[in-house]
Amino acid sequence: MVKSISAFFQVFQSRKMAALLLLGFASGLPLFLTSRTLQAWMTLEGVDLGAIGLFSLVALPYSLKFLWSPLLDRFVPPFLGRRRGWLVIAQVGLTVAIAAMALQNPKQSLQLLAINALLIAFLSASQDIAFDAYRTDLLEQREMGAGAAISVLGYRVALLVTGSLALILADQMPWPLVYLCLAGLMLLSVLYSAWAPEPTGGDRPPETLADAVRLPFLEFFQRSGIWRGALILVFIVLYRFGDALVNNMATPFLLQTGFSQTDIGTIQGGMGLLATIVGILAGGALLSQMGINRSLWVFGGLQALSNLAYFGLADLGQNYSAMVLAINVENFCGGLGTAGFVAFLMSLCNPSFSATQYALLSSLMAVSRDILVAPAGKLAEQTGWPLFFLLTLVAAVPGLALLPFFAPWNSQREIEE
Repeated sequence: MVKSISAFFQVFQSRKMAALLLLGFASGLPLFLTSRTLQAWMTLEGVDLGAIGLFSLVALPYSLKFLWSPLLDRFVPPFLGRRRGWLVIAQVGLTVAIAAMALQNPKQSLQLLAINALLIAFLSASQDIAFDAYRTDLLEQREMGAGAAISVLGYRVALLVTGSLALILADQMPWPLVYLCLAGLMLLSVLYSAWAPEPTGGDRPPETLADAVRLPFLEFFQRSGIWRGALILVFIVLYRFGDALVNNMATPFLLQTGFSQTDIGTIQGGMGLLATIVGILAGGALLSQMGINRSLWVFGGLQALSNLAYFGLADLGQNYSAMVLAINVENFCGGLGTAGFVAFLMSLCNPSFSATQYALLSSLMAVSRDILVAPAGKLAEQTGWPLFFLLTLVAAVPGLALLPFFAPWNSQREIEE
């Protein structure tokens, strides 16, 4: 056990892994700035729950990024190569767009706020495309597992920083100034991209844009089969739907229950961060023992059951012990689910087309997180918080019900044939 832990932390001595950790952080930084963190600002400004729930639609680019991912495969910026060049372009744009949020006022113009948030989401989705492709090009086969874990860890740390530190800062300074600070943090990612090593080999773009668009889709369905491939795509949309409903409304729920921004930020950024790290590491360890099929069952079941912690908190009200439990259970199970699901998505990609295929698959994953959750605010208003959290448990069932068709528990085969 000690040797395993020591071997894991040795990856930080590699420039590749350090770059993936930092770029994973940069990839996760913008996400909550248009969702959970923005929801906190809007809640405190008196925006109604229905509008807050509908604001999840500004994250539509995360679900549609596969539409322009072939452009990032086909065209090469005139600096830093095909992958790092696009990373820098997206990161400079994100810095400007996040800073522009300081000029917004949720009370006066939700439309301008939505446009600004939509621009951040588009640039963030573009950064994700470039980063996923960079990670695929950079890593050798033997480094894939460690690289995936390190990048997911950086991504989760960023989510906790923007979902926790930002709330703590907002109790000390105005929200516009908080967004300016986060824009400065985003600007540092340009330095990460410039410092990151250039991938060697495999950096030849498709010969035509038509090839970049057509071939990844054809190869996926030829390999998986039409029926099985379609089931896998539906599964990707539904697998984390219940968890997405909880995540979408967790901050408004906690604030309306009576917890302060500092309460939420401190617990998420302290114990919550530790629970996430433990979940990611435990997920990787269990995955190596159980295989992808069984891990999807176990991690998916735990994701669904973790929603009961919020149901209990909704019944108890402003109970700090229950709040600590709910946040830690969510973060731990989120770490498990993220580690398993990233491995699953990577297993579906052909190395020849990994950039566009991963963009397609992760876009589908974002459908439940960003689009299907749009009515969550109205649903919570109509049902009340306890029943809402019970319904999120029901929402997790359809995704799990698809598992027997392509990832049966007793099968010893991996997802890919």
